[in-house]
Amino acid sequence: MSAHEIVSAQAWRDARKALLAEEKEFTRLRDRMSEKRRALPWTRVEKAYRFDAPDGRKTLSDLFEGRGQLIVQHIMFAPESSAPCKSCSFWADHHDATLPHLHARDVALVGVSRAPLEKLRSVAARLGWKFPWVSDLDGFNHDFQTSFTPEELAAGPVEYNYRVGAVRSPDLPGYSVFVRDGGEVFHTYSCYARGLDMLNPTYHLLDLVPKGRDENPENPMSWVRLHDKYDAPAGR
Repeated sequence: MSAHEIVSAQAWRDARKALLAEEKEFTRLRDRMSEKRRALPWTRVEKAYRFDAPDGRKTLSDLFEGRGQLIVQHIMFAPESSAPCKSCSFWADHHDATLPHLHARDVALVGVSRAPLEKLRSVAARLGWKFPWVSDLDGFNHDFQTSFTPEELAAGPVEYNYRVGAVRSPDLPGYSVFVRDGGEVFHTYSCYARGLDMLNPTYHLLDLVPKGRDENPENPMSWVRLHDKYDAPAGR
């Protein structure tokens, strides 16, 4: 670790109080942003999406499990792959502990991937995941801009994170939020790319420590592994 300024306890306290003022302003800004997020208009989900789940075929409405709100993680896992994206898995590792608290606030959470159900079940068993994870049968991830057809990728730029640009991967990360009201389902919010940072508790904890995330600026998440691979040699 590089050398760092060392000061008296009182000087540290003065510096900490100065930073606290900025942290409080950031918190107020975050609260206002959250209010604006909740105030966004809704759009009706017209398509009858189907998903393959361990207990049978599901509709989007079924994924709410009787609740009024639904958070979806679009987990990158292509049908031909043997494992999900390690970065998406880094986010998904946190879900199980949140479920009782989300359920208490009328919120369901589910992962959706393009890989077939048998692959999802195998990986979930290996990683110890218990949260609902279903296979996309009708292009749900595609319609919410987290997967792209070979034809779309070959044709040139596609829309991701609300702007058009070059994309190399057939799958990209994201979260989407839905609400069920009067028998209808509405899309209320989606976020992608750096917008996902706020949803990763480990990142927020790393932001507290002196070395921070300690990532390579050229390849920020190169250190991340599936959580059962951290003792494996680099590159595996």
